[in-house]
Amino acid sequence: MKKYNIALVGATGMVGRKFLQVLEERQLPVANYYLFASARSAGKKIPFMGREYTVEELNESCFDGKDIHIALFSAGGETSRRFAPIAASKGIVVIDNSSAWRMDPQVPLVVPEVNSQDILKHKGIIANPNCSTIQAVVALKPLHDHYGIKRVVYSTYQAVSGAGMDGYSDLEKGIQGHAPKKFPHPIFSNCLPHIDVFLDNGYTKEEMKMIEETRKILGDQSLRITATTVRVPVFHGHSESINVELEREFDLSELKQILSDAPGLVLADDPARNQYPMPIQAQDKDDVFVGRVRRDESVDSGVNLWVVADNIRKGAATNTIQIAQHLISYWESKEAEGR
Repeated sequence: MKKYNIALVGATGMVGRKFLQVLEERQLPVANYYLFASARSAGKKIPFMGREYTVEELNESCFDGKDIHIALFSAGGETSRRFAPIAASKGIVVIDNSSAWRMDPQVPLVVPEVNSQDILKHKGIIANPNCSTIQAVVALKPLHDHYGIKRVVYSTYQAVSGAGMDGYSDLEKGIQGHAPKKFPHPIFSNCLPHIDVFLDNGYTKEEMKMIEETRKILGDQSLRITATTVRVPVFHGHSESINVELEREFDLSELKQILSDAPGLVLADDPARNQYPMPIQAQDKDDVFVGRVRRDESVDSGVNLWVVADNIRKGAATNTIQIAQHLISYWESKEAEGR
Protein backbone atom coordinates (compact mmCIF):
# COMPACT_ATOMS: atom_id res chain seq x y z
CA MET A 1 0.00 0.00 0.00
CA LYS A 2 1.23 3.46 -0.90
CA LYS A 3 2.08 5.81 1.95
CA TYR A 4 0.91 9.40 1.88
CA ASN A 5 2.25 12.62 3.36
CA ILE A 6 -0.10 14.78 5.42
CA ALA A 7 0.38 18.32 6.71
CA LEU A 8 -1.43 19.80 9.70
CA VAL A 9 -1.82 23.57 9.66
CA GLY A 10 -2.67 24.97 13.08
CA ALA A 11 -1.21 21.93 14.82
CA THR A 12 -0.84 23.58 18.23
CA GLY A 13 -4.43 24.81 18.65
CA MET A 14 -7.36 23.08 20.35
CA VAL A 15 -8.61 21.46 17.14
CA GLY A 16 -5.06 20.78 15.93
CA ARG A 17 -4.35 18.73 19.03
CA LYS A 18 -7.57 16.80 18.49
CA PHE A 19 -6.43 16.16 14.89
CA LEU A 20 -3.30 14.52 16.30
CA GLN A 21 -5.29 12.34 18.69
CA VAL A 22 -7.73 11.11 16.03
CA LEU A 23 -4.95 10.51 13.49
CA GLU A 24 -3.07 8.42 16.04
CA GLU A 25 -6.19 6.37 16.72
CA ARG A 26 -7.10 5.84 13.07
CA GLN A 27 -3.61 4.98 11.77
CA LEU A 28 -3.93 6.26 8.21
CA PRO A 29 -1.36 4.97 5.67
CA VAL A 30 0.95 7.94 6.13
CA ALA A 31 4.71 8.06 5.58
CA ASN A 32 5.34 11.55 6.92
CA TYR A 33 3.48 14.17 8.88
CA TYR A 34 4.37 17.85 8.72
CA LEU A 35 3.17 20.16 11.48
CA PHE A 36 2.78 23.89 10.79
CA ALA A 37 1.72 26.83 12.93
CA SER A 38 2.37 30.54 13.29
CA ALA A 39 5.86 31.93 13.84
CA ARG A 40 4.99 32.21 17.53
CA SER A 41 4.61 28.42 17.82
CA ALA A 42 7.36 27.40 15.36
CA GLY A 43 10.06 25.29 16.99
CA LYS A 44 7.75 23.67 19.53
CA LYS A 45 8.23 19.93 20.01
CA ILE A 46 5.12 17.73 19.88
CA PRO A 47 5.18 13.99 20.70
CA PHE A 48 3.11 12.13 18.12
CA MET A 49 3.03 8.60 16.70
CA GLY A 50 5.93 7.48 18.87
CA ARG A 51 8.28 10.24 17.79
CA GLU A 52 8.85 13.92 18.38
CA TYR A 53 7.83 16.42 15.71
CA THR A 54 9.09 19.97 15.43
CA VAL A 55 6.46 22.54 14.47
CA GLU A 56 7.45 24.51 11.37
CA GLU A 57 6.44 28.07 10.58
CA LEU A 58 3.57 28.45 8.14
CA ASN A 59 4.69 30.64 5.25
CA GLU A 60 4.47 30.88 1.46
CA SER A 61 7.28 28.36 0.87
CA CYS A 62 6.69 25.90 3.71
CA PHE A 63 5.02 23.29 1.45
CA ASP A 64 7.86 23.26 -1.08
CA GLY A 65 9.83 20.05 -1.64
CA LYS A 66 7.77 17.91 0.73
CA ASP A 67 5.47 15.95 -1.65
CA ILE A 68 2.46 16.58 0.60
CA HIS A 69 -0.78 14.94 -0.56
CA ILE A 70 -3.30 16.32 1.97
CA ALA A 71 -3.21 19.37 4.23
CA LEU A 72 -5.60 19.58 7.16
CA PHE A 73 -6.18 23.25 7.99
CA SER A 74 -7.47 24.53 11.32
CA ALA A 75 -5.89 27.93 11.79
CA GLY A 76 -8.76 30.37 11.21
CA GLY A 77 -10.40 31.93 8.16
CA GLU A 78 -7.80 34.59 7.43
CA THR A 79 -4.98 32.02 7.44
CA SER A 80 -7.00 29.66 5.24
CA ARG A 81 -7.83 32.36 2.71
CA ARG A 82 -4.15 33.21 2.43
CA PHE A 83 -2.47 29.81 2.50
CA ALA A 84 -5.01 27.24 1.24
CA PRO A 85 -4.73 28.46 -2.38
CA ILE A 86 -0.93 28.28 -2.12
CA ALA A 87 -1.11 24.67 -0.95
CA ALA A 88 -3.71 23.76 -3.60
CA SER A 89 -1.53 25.30 -6.33
CA LYS A 90 1.15 22.73 -5.44
CA GLY A 91 -1.19 19.78 -5.97
CA ILE A 92 -2.09 19.40 -2.29
CA VAL A 93 -5.73 18.70 -1.41
CA VAL A 94 -6.67 21.09 1.39
CA ILE A 95 -9.38 20.09 3.87
CA ASP A 96 -10.21 23.32 5.62
CA ASN A 97 -11.90 23.63 8.99
CA SER A 98 -12.55 27.39 8.88
CA SER A 99 -15.53 29.29 7.47
CA ALA A 100 -13.41 30.75 4.64
CA TRP A 101 -14.50 28.44 1.81
CA ARG A 102 -17.75 26.86 2.99
CA MET A 103 -20.14 28.83 0.83
CA ASP A 104 -17.86 29.08 -2.21
CA PRO A 105 -19.80 27.35 -5.02
CA GLN A 106 -16.54 25.85 -6.32
CA VAL A 107 -15.72 24.21 -2.98
CA PRO A 108 -17.54 21.07 -1.75
CA LEU A 109 -18.87 21.26 1.81
CA VAL A 110 -18.78 17.73 3.16
CA VAL A 111 -20.06 15.55 5.97
CA PRO A 112 -19.03 12.02 4.88
CA GLU A 113 -22.14 10.30 6.31
CA VAL A 114 -24.30 12.71 4.29
CA ASN A 115 -22.64 13.72 1.00
CA SER A 116 -19.35 11.87 0.58
CA GLN A 117 -19.98 11.87 -3.18
CA ASP A 118 -19.16 15.59 -3.23
CA ILE A 119 -15.57 15.00 -2.08
CA LEU A 120 -14.39 14.20 -5.61
CA LYS A 121 -15.82 17.46 -6.96
CA HIS A 122 -13.00 19.37 -5.29
CA LYS A 123 -10.67 21.70 -7.17
CA GLY A 124 -7.96 21.56 -4.54
CA ILE A 125 -9.99 22.64 -1.50
CA ILE A 126 -12.69 20.83 0.50
CA ALA A 127 -14.53 22.63 3.30
CA ASN A 128 -15.41 21.16 6.67
CA PRO A 129 -18.78 22.55 7.85
CA ASN A 130 -19.55 24.43 11.04
CA CYS A 131 -19.55 22.06 14.02
CA SER A 132 -23.20 22.75 14.84
CA THR A 133 -24.22 22.06 11.23
CA ILE A 134 -22.34 18.76 11.05
CA GLN A 135 -24.26 17.04 13.83
CA ALA A 136 -27.57 18.46 12.62
CA VAL A 137 -27.29 17.18 9.06
CA VAL A 138 -26.20 13.70 10.19
CA ALA A 139 -29.62 13.47 11.86
CA LEU A 140 -31.56 15.27 9.12
CA LYS A 141 -30.18 13.36 6.12
CA PRO A 142 -32.08 10.07 6.69
CA LEU A 143 -35.32 12.00 7.31
CA HIS A 144 -34.84 14.04 4.15
CA ASP A 145 -34.19 10.86 2.15
CA HIS A 146 -37.24 9.00 3.46
CA TYR A 147 -39.86 11.69 4.01
CA GLY A 148 -38.62 14.95 2.51
CA ILE A 149 -38.10 17.99 4.72
CA LYS A 150 -40.34 21.04 4.44
CA ARG A 151 -39.05 23.19 7.32
CA VAL A 152 -36.42 23.10 10.08
CA VAL A 153 -36.24 25.12 13.32
CA TYR A 154 -32.84 24.98 15.02
CA SER A 155 -32.29 25.93 18.67
CA THR A 156 -28.75 25.21 19.78
CA TYR A 157 -26.98 25.03 23.14
CA GLN A 158 -23.31 25.29 22.29
CA ALA A 159 -20.26 24.59 24.45
CA VAL A 160 -17.62 27.23 25.15
CA SER A 161 -14.92 25.14 23.45
CA GLY A 162 -16.60 26.13 20.19
CA ALA A 163 -15.11 29.57 20.79
CA GLY A 164 -11.59 28.16 21.13
CA MET A 165 -9.17 28.32 24.02
CA ASP A 166 -10.31 31.84 24.96
CA GLY A 167 -13.93 30.72 25.29
CA TYR A 168 -12.88 27.73 27.34
CA SER A 169 -10.83 30.03 29.57
CA ASP A 170 -13.76 32.41 30.09
CA LEU A 171 -15.83 29.62 31.64
CA GLU A 172 -12.92 28.17 33.59
CA LYS A 173 -11.97 31.56 35.05
CA GLY A 174 -15.57 32.70 35.35
CA ILE A 175 -16.19 29.90 37.83
CA GLN A 176 -13.46 31.57 39.93
CA GLY A 177 -15.17 34.96 39.63
CA HIS A 178 -13.02 36.55 36.91
CA ALA A 179 -14.51 38.86 34.28
CA PRO A 180 -14.87 37.48 30.73
CA LYS A 181 -12.33 38.28 28.03
CA LYS A 182 -13.76 36.41 25.04
CA PHE A 183 -17.50 36.80 25.55
CA PRO A 184 -19.35 40.14 26.00
CA HIS A 185 -20.96 38.87 29.22
CA PRO A 186 -20.10 36.23 31.84
CA ILE A 187 -20.76 32.69 30.60
CA PHE A 188 -20.60 30.98 33.98
CA SER A 189 -24.14 30.50 35.33
CA ASN A 190 -25.46 32.22 32.22
CA CYS A 191 -26.62 31.65 28.63
CA LEU A 192 -25.71 33.97 25.76
CA PRO A 193 -28.05 34.04 22.71
CA HIS A 194 -25.14 35.43 20.74
CA ILE A 195 -22.60 33.36 18.78
CA ASP A 196 -20.44 35.26 16.28
CA VAL A 197 -21.42 38.75 15.11
CA PHE A 198 -24.93 40.12 14.59
CA LEU A 199 -25.97 40.76 10.98
CA ASP A 200 -28.33 43.34 9.50
CA ASN A 201 -31.23 40.87 9.49
CA GLY A 202 -31.00 40.41 13.27
CA TYR A 203 -29.54 36.91 13.02
CA THR A 204 -26.02 36.09 14.12
CA LYS A 205 -23.45 34.86 11.64
CA GLU A 206 -23.52 31.44 13.36
CA GLU A 207 -27.27 31.19 12.78
CA MET A 208 -26.93 32.05 9.10
CA LYS A 209 -24.07 29.57 8.75
CA MET A 210 -26.35 26.77 9.95
CA ILE A 211 -29.13 27.82 7.57
CA GLU A 212 -26.96 28.20 4.47
CA GLU A 213 -24.69 25.23 5.14
CA THR A 214 -27.61 22.85 5.73
CA ARG A 215 -29.07 23.75 2.34
CA LYS A 216 -25.74 23.29 0.60
CA ILE A 217 -24.89 19.95 2.22
CA LEU A 218 -28.35 18.47 1.66
CA GLY A 219 -28.37 19.88 -1.88
CA ASP A 220 -31.72 21.62 -1.47
CA GLN A 221 -31.85 25.42 -1.64
CA SER A 222 -35.63 25.37 -1.20
CA LEU A 223 -35.44 24.20 2.42
CA ARG A 224 -37.09 26.62 4.86
CA ILE A 225 -34.84 26.91 7.91
CA THR A 226 -34.55 29.23 10.88
CA ALA A 227 -32.09 29.15 13.78
CA THR A 228 -31.33 30.53 17.22
CA THR A 229 -27.85 29.67 18.53
CA VAL A 230 -26.98 29.99 22.21
CA ARG A 231 -23.69 29.68 24.08
CA VAL A 232 -24.10 27.75 27.35
CA PRO A 233 -21.76 27.09 30.31
CA VAL A 234 -20.66 23.63 29.14
CA PHE A 235 -17.02 22.91 28.28
CA HIS A 236 -17.50 20.23 25.60
CA GLY A 237 -20.39 19.12 23.43
CA HIS A 238 -23.06 20.96 21.48
CA SER A 239 -26.74 20.15 22.03
CA GLU A 240 -29.50 21.01 19.57
CA SER A 241 -33.27 20.99 19.66
CA ILE A 242 -34.35 20.42 16.06
CA ASN A 243 -37.96 20.77 15.04
CA VAL A 244 -38.64 19.28 11.61
CA GLU A 245 -41.74 19.52 9.47
CA LEU A 246 -41.72 16.67 6.95
CA GLU A 247 -43.27 16.54 3.50
CA ARG A 248 -44.95 13.19 4.16
CA GLU A 249 -46.69 11.54 7.09
CA PHE A 250 -44.64 9.06 9.11
CA ASP A 251 -44.95 6.22 11.56
CA LEU A 252 -42.96 7.21 14.67
CA SER A 253 -41.56 3.71 15.29
CA GLU A 254 -40.41 3.49 11.68
CA LEU A 255 -38.84 6.95 11.86
CA LYS A 256 -36.89 5.98 14.98
CA GLN A 257 -35.66 2.84 13.26
CA ILE A 258 -34.50 4.89 10.27
CA LEU A 259 -32.53 7.15 12.62
CA SER A 260 -31.10 4.14 14.44
CA ASP A 261 -29.90 2.60 11.17
CA ALA A 262 -28.32 5.81 9.82
CA PRO A 263 -24.51 5.96 9.57
CA GLY A 264 -22.76 7.87 12.33
CA LEU A 265 -25.97 8.25 14.35
CA VAL A 266 -26.75 6.61 17.71
CA LEU A 267 -30.34 6.57 18.94
CA ALA A 268 -30.48 7.11 22.73
CA ASP A 269 -34.18 7.45 23.38
CA ASP A 270 -35.74 5.76 26.42
CA PRO A 271 -37.46 8.45 28.52
CA ALA A 272 -38.88 5.86 30.94
CA ARG A 273 -35.29 5.10 31.99
CA ASN A 274 -34.09 8.72 31.73
CA GLN A 275 -32.01 7.90 28.67
CA TYR A 276 -31.42 10.77 26.26
CA PRO A 277 -28.30 12.32 24.71
CA MET A 278 -26.13 14.55 26.90
CA PRO A 279 -22.83 16.34 26.26
CA ILE A 280 -20.97 14.25 28.85
CA GLN A 281 -22.11 11.11 26.98
CA ALA A 282 -20.80 12.42 23.67
CA GLN A 283 -17.43 13.71 24.90
CA ASP A 284 -14.52 12.41 22.82
CA LYS A 285 -16.77 10.19 20.70
CA ASP A 286 -17.15 10.23 16.92
CA ASP A 287 -20.87 9.51 16.89
CA VAL A 288 -23.79 11.91 16.79
CA PHE A 289 -26.44 11.06 19.39
CA VAL A 290 -30.18 11.61 18.88
CA GLY A 291 -33.06 11.23 21.32
CA ARG A 292 -36.26 12.82 22.69
CA VAL A 293 -37.74 11.80 19.32
CA ARG A 294 -41.41 12.69 19.44
CA ARG A 295 -44.21 13.88 17.23
CA ASP A 296 -44.81 17.63 17.03
CA GLU A 297 -48.57 17.64 17.49
CA SER A 298 -48.90 21.32 16.55
CA VAL A 299 -48.33 20.69 12.82
CA ASP A 300 -48.92 17.96 10.27
CA SER A 301 -45.98 15.58 9.90
CA GLY A 302 -43.82 17.32 12.51
CA VAL A 303 -41.14 15.72 14.68
CA ASN A 304 -38.84 16.96 17.44
CA LEU A 305 -35.25 15.74 17.84
CA TRP A 306 -32.58 16.35 20.48
CA VAL A 307 -29.12 16.00 18.90
CA VAL A 308 -25.78 16.00 20.73
CA ALA A 309 -22.15 15.60 19.60
CA ASP A 310 -18.61 16.49 20.62
CA ASN A 311 -18.04 19.75 18.76
CA ILE A 312 -14.23 19.52 18.74
CA ARG A 313 -14.07 15.85 17.83
CA LYS A 314 -16.90 15.02 15.38
CA GLY A 315 -17.60 18.70 14.76
CA ALA A 316 -14.06 19.39 13.58
CA ALA A 317 -11.24 16.84 13.79
CA THR A 318 -13.01 13.56 13.04
CA ASN A 319 -15.10 14.93 10.18
CA THR A 320 -11.98 16.40 8.56
CA ILE A 321 -10.03 13.15 8.93
CA GLN A 322 -12.97 11.12 7.62
CA ILE A 323 -12.81 13.23 4.46
CA ALA A 324 -9.08 12.49 4.21
CA GLN A 325 -9.78 8.77 4.61
CA HIS A 326 -12.32 8.87 1.79
CA LEU A 327 -9.78 10.60 -0.45
CA ILE A 328 -7.09 8.04 0.34
CA SER A 329 -9.50 5.14 -0.23
CA TYR A 330 -10.39 6.59 -3.63
CA TRP A 331 -6.73 7.03 -4.57
CA GLU A 332 -6.01 3.46 -3.45
CA SER A 333 -8.85 2.09 -5.57
CA LYS A 334 -7.65 4.02 -8.64
CA GLU A 335 -4.12 2.72 -8.12
CA ALA A 336 -5.42 -0.83 -7.79
CA GLU A 337 -7.34 -0.45 -11.06
CA GLY A 338 -4.14 0.65 -12.79
CA ARG A 339 -2.08 -2.31 -11.65
